[in-house]
Amino acid sequence: MDTENNTNTGAMRDLKSLSKGELIKLMEELGQPAFRVKQVEDWIWNKNASSFDDMTNLPKSLRTELAGKLTLGGVEEVARQVSEDGSRKYLLRLPDGATVECVGMPSGKKLAVCVSSQAGCAMGCAFCATGGAGFTRSLTASEIYDQVMHVRDDFNTRVTSVVFMGQGEPFMNYDNTLAALRKLNDPEQGGIGARHLTVSTCGVIPMIRRFSHEPEQFTLAVSLHSAVQKTRNILMPGVKKYSLLNLYTVMGEYVDRTGRRPTYEYALIGGVNDTRDEMDALCDFCRDTLAHVNLIQLNEVPGSKLKPSTQRKAEDFLNALARVGVEATIRNSRGADIDAACGQLKQRLS
Repeated sequence: MDTENNTNTGAMRDLKSLSKGELIKLMEELGQPAFRVKQVEDWIWNKNASSFDDMTNLPKSLRTELAGKLTLGGVEEVARQVSEDGSRKYLLRLPDGATVECVGMPSGKKLAVCVSSQAGCAMGCAFCATGGAGFTRSLTASEIYDQVMHVRDDFNTRVTSVVFMGQGEPFMNYDNTLAALRKLNDPEQGGIGARHLTVSTCGVIPMIRRFSHEPEQFTLAVSLHSAVQKTRNILMPGVKKYSLLNLYTVMGEYVDRTGRRPTYEYALIGGVNDTRDEMDALCDFCRDTLAHVNLIQLNEVPGSKLKPSTQRKAEDFLNALARVGVEATIRNSRGADIDAACGQLKQRLS
């Protein structure tokens, strides 16, 4: 399956959508030496060239020929906001006019990037702003990759980790998500270690199973948010057909096959999933598994009736999980003051 077919209806393909074999063939057809392939790849995957004219070590005649046959894709920055904690949120426009958001989160000498896998989201999670904006389309692998490069260039520093926790459900765009992961992991492209590349899913069971068979050691996070079926159905209607029992089973299979520790994301919502019964259910769900639990104070979304739980409740959950031998942390959200934290991405200009 070609994961990089251009979603636009124009006649010219995006250069970044060409496979290695297609690029080699193109250079041969244009009468170019083999080393041109490496030069072109360096411009599009490492130097993030925005036009063919940028490719200064290519003959001008070749640049002209390429511009006549192909487009160069890329992203255009529409808006950029800077948080008090140093995080930066970007609203980016794609060539067909669709827009997505991504976030850069610096920490000392490290730079993490949160990318979107889709423009909008169809999952409809009650606590997430993205779904309210509707679903436009899935992104190509290069459109996901370009978000990382845009953040890298803006910070002028190497990206050390990437999380697929922005807009969209990555496993509803599985092939492009996996292709983007491999581009980001490739030493000649993103050069980021597999264990520093994390995919977050709402719990699309068939794709979790498929992901467990991939050879790379990419990291998996599952948005759980409740271990009580009725509560989870209300909070996450998009995965209602995937029961918690089946999710528990497939996550056991994932651990057995990969040996890797998955993470459960749990946003604490006042009066909804922070009760004693919910705490007990979470402890039962995670007990005797390899999973780590990330407890998150719900990030408020304008217009939503859902409110964050208290710090005391978060600590109660942390202690309860510890008593049954489950590793957990209370995660500090980054960029909440600019609506850049988990669940807040809504493509607002200000």
